[in-house]
Amino acid sequence: MKEKDRRSKNASVTAAKSRGAEARGGRHEQGLPPAKGGPGTKTGPKAAAGGPPPKAAPRKSERPSVQESAPTRRIEPRSGEKPAERVPLILETAATAGYHLVDSGDGEKLEQYGPYRIVRPEAQALWPKALPASIWERADAVFTGDTEEDGMGRWRFPGEVLGETWPMQLLDTDFLGRFTSFRHVGVFPEQLAHWSWMRDQVAAAGRPLKVLNLFGYTGVASLIAAKAGAEVTHVDASKKAIGWARENQVLARAEKLPIRWICDDAMKFIQREERRGSRYDIILTDPPKFGRGPNGEVWQLFDHLAAMLDICREILSPDARGLVLTAYSIRASFYSIHELMRETMRGRGGRVESGELIIREGGLDGTAPGRALSTSLFSRWVPK
Repeated sequence: MKEKDRRSKNASVTAAKSRGAEARGGRHEQGLPPAKGGPGTKTGPKAAAGGPPPKAAPRKSERPSVQESAPTRRIEPRSGEKPAERVPLILETAATAGYHLVDSGDGEKLEQYGPYRIVRPEAQALWPKALPASIWERADAVFTGDTEEDGMGRWRFPGEVLGETWPMQLLDTDFLGRFTSFRHVGVFPEQLAHWSWMRDQVAAAGRPLKVLNLFGYTGVASLIAAKAGAEVTHVDASKKAIGWARENQVLARAEKLPIRWICDDAMKFIQREERRGSRYDIILTDPPKFGRGPNGEVWQLFDHLAAMLDICREILSPDARGLVLTAYSIRASFYSIHELMRETMRGRGGRVESGELIIREGGLDGTAPGRALSTSLFSRWVPK
């Protein structure tokens, strides 16, 4: 961990690094701090009298070209029976050594991330808090400011001002937590349900499975898969996210594990893989509602999700173990992505299981099961 900043105990600091508009291809992000002169940047005259006038905006012809959308794909109807189904399936993240949900309510959640207790906004926590205010007030870090999913914000440290990063461990994998200006901390613990399933599949395969992690963010899932014996391809559109993932690889002492870190637009990458005839045994895909690729490619979930899954089916190996889709912050039922997954996998057999990922409150020590907090929708195809 970086040495703690000894500034005033009640200082409020802006986190140094955000996930970025393209982090993981952008799950919640949609917002690196705008470039100078870019959308949302204050470009008005300086407040001081006599200050230099603002620079003129570049002419349209001087602006960098931006691809307006992901490459189009014609989706042909598939024949054969739809896979069997299992709905609703609720996958729960209970307390672990590295994480647990302490309490929630009144639009907030109190979580234990390794050594730190953290308060963050949570719109789905509609009920009152179960623990007294004195517990919440002793949190190590509190996210304040804009509570919108895509909004910028600040961290307040009621006690000592903490460093930007701190060591974490989940499923025997070390990585860095980080206070970002988008209220995220570098890991989404509800995904432990998928990661545990993936690790079990890799360990039981009897051969090195090939895992593709699309919108891979900080690489925790990639590291877990590689440590279990998989050959991993990790794809994210954000250079910052890839850099963070490589930091995690060093912290996990996993530099020699077979992981390809690729900074690229997810749709372009899988289209190339389809043309190359590449095949994967497990595909994890965790797309955002909206995001941008490294060259300005635009991702819109409702416009591009069907095409993405269609390509993912084509690059699954004949002996594939699963295709996992997680969807956050969308105005849809899990049945929407469930039926899309069944249509995508029509004629492939197997089963599609869909529902929600939840986190169960565990109280102060993680041993007192409480209310369930819903975090996201998912759909997962498995061969049997």
